Amino acid sequence: MSRWGLLSLSPFGTVSPSLTASPMPWIKQISVAEATGFLKQQFDAAIKRAGRVWHIVHIMSLNPRVMKTSIDFYEALLFGRSPLSRVQREMLATVTSAELYCRY
Repeated sequence: MSRWGLLSLSPFGTVSPSLTASPMPWIKQISVAEATGFLKQQFDAAIKRAGRVWHIVHIMSLNPRVMKTSIDFYEALLFGRSPLSRVQREMLATVTSAELYCRY
């Protein structure tokens, strides 16, 4: 199959773990419906920003301060002052994600 198929090989000739059907570990999370206080504010901001709470954000629900710091860091990298244009930064993020077989 193609690189993007379920049986794709990594550059090292092994099946990428992120693309296999192996079980994922379960990490306790607080649902959007159960969120209160600062966590609810972070979920609301995520929904406003992206139309939903992506898994990579939701997984931080037990520590909303880390969630906020992570999002702030992401926004600084992509939208803050930089010698790279916004297009160049998006391109770097896209290529890096593709090379690492990341869904995001």
